[in-house]
Amino acid sequence: MRFRGMVYRAHNPEWAWTPLSGEGARRYGGRFNSRGVPALYCSLSQVTAIREASPLGRTMQPLTLCAYDVDTEPIFNATNPSLLQQHELLEADLACPTWEADMLEQGTAASQHLAERLIEAGYVGMLVRSFAIGADETDINLVMWRWGDAYPIRVTLIDEEGRLSRLYGNG
Repeated sequence: MRFRGMVYRAHNPEWAWTPLSGEGARRYGGRFNSRGVPALYCSLSQVTAIREASPLGRTMQPLTLCAYDVDTEPIFNATNPSLLQQHELLEADLACPTWEADMLEQGTAASQHLAERLIEAGYVGMLVRSFAIGADETDINLVMWRWGDAYPIRVTLIDEEGRLSRLYGNG
């Protein structure tokens, strides 16, 4: 499927200077990317982005909320029950609640293996529900493994006033 729309990411200020890099995910791994694989984790709503930034429900820490205009394909739509059934996937495969411990103990988690299969199949990203504390089935994320500045993998940071450029010297 093709995804066109606005998405949001609440960055730790440590990574706000490079909001299109996927560097934090590459260094540390995430639910849907192994260490060494860059990923851009975004949400379809600002509230979901903030929930994702504190997935364990911890006290809020400073964040930099960024918006992105996206036009990309192909995206695997993991919010579509018939597509999940067709690929023999369960919501538990997506939630993978022990992904962090599994990654530490085994090197990769089941949800990371799923992402690897999707990447190998040619998908550039995935729509998937949020599993952050307080999220429900209406809280949707877009995880991207490939992005750039032109369709079919266009992701544009919204910063018309150059606020990040002034703060961090981005071009």
